[in-house]
Amino acid sequence: MHLEIHFTAEAIVTPSCALPSKEIGALVEFHGIVREMEDNQALPGLFYEAYEPMARRVLERHLLELGTLHPCQAVHFIHRTGWVPVGEASLYICVMSAHRGEALRFLADSIDRLKLDVPIWKRTTRPPES
Repeated sequence: MHLEIHFTAEAIVTPSCALPSKEIGALVEFHGIVREMEDNQALPGLFYEAYEPMARRVLERHLLELGTLHPCQAVHFIHRTGWVPVGEASLYICVMSAHRGEALRFLADSIDRLKLDVPIWKRTTRPPES
């Protein structure tokens, strides 16, 4: 399985997901958008921090394990760091597989695992300027 894992402080630009083979029958994309309300409080955005070396290792492990459960040919994963305003994406995942069932299950499980133990944190306030 081909994996691409990226972290960026810039707005997520949906990459062109070239099909790695002619056996791809499903391409599923997910955009995690910052909502205005968090715990019944209006927000201007969210601030994300990541311990990138460890986050990359944990994500790779999770995604490879999921690939054995739900065979997929390719996964593109992008997570924002820093301040993300309401209405912008903090997360983008693209899953490509032969069948939609595997792609949809892979996508859902990857988001659940992301929230388990990947060292990415969010907070509702910006840190003080240095």
